[in-house]
Amino acid sequence: MGRGRVQLKRIENKINRQVTFSKRRTGLLKKAHEISVLCDAEVALIVFSYKGKLFEYSTDSCMEKILERYERYSYAERQLTADLNSQENWTLEYNRLKAKVELLQRNLRHYMGEDIDSLSLKELQNLEQQLETALKHIRTRKNQLMYESISELQKKEKAIQEQNSMLAKQIKENEKAVAQQALWEQHNHGTNMSPFLLPQPPLPCPNIGGTYQEEAPEGRRNELDLTLEPIYSCHLGCFTT
Repeated sequence: MGRGRVQLKRIENKINRQVTFSKRRTGLLKKAHEISVLCDAEVALIVFSYKGKLFEYSTDSCMEKILERYERYSYAERQLTADLNSQENWTLEYNRLKAKVELLQRNLRHYMGEDIDSLSLKELQNLEQQLETALKHIRTRKNQLMYESISELQKKEKAIQEQNSMLAKQIKENEKAVAQQALWEQHNHGTNMSPFLLPQPPLPCPNIGGTYQEEAPEGRRNELDLTLEPIYSCHLGCFTT
């Protein structure tokens, strides 16, 4: 019986995996050499083991030249492919954006109540629902702005009331201070009056007969009060003849 077909999958046993890697690596390098000789081809082979060890093979040209040639070819190929893809992508993008703009313009006309004759009942119902939803959002936003405005005005009103109360309190304090100052000045003015300007009691006038004469008239008493003569001086007219 011949050997069955080997299923390609990772070998779990480390020893068997290492043995298989060594055998297959040798065969691969041999095949690379054969194709380079038989077909006059430039071959570069790079193999890393599962432990990270490097194995490589290249034809008469060094590995760097082959890799540089591969890089130039790969870059040119990618650039050509990118240009073709870019042109195709730009065409597709233009068509997509054009269709999107046309759709938006048509929807805008429908929202404005234009070109709705061609719409079916279901499309009209969907349009009505969209408009009601948009109107609901608009009213919600409007109410929110009105509430915020009212709250801000209430805060300003409260601040103004507090400021008015503070100003009224300051005015009362100033009026009270002015009244106290007036009373203080009046009191000081009364205290600082000269004792000579105070009214003096009438002096008794001696009488020869052993009795005192009646008090001098009011006019003469005032004249005695305003004089700066000593108290013991007496007017000659107070004696009776």
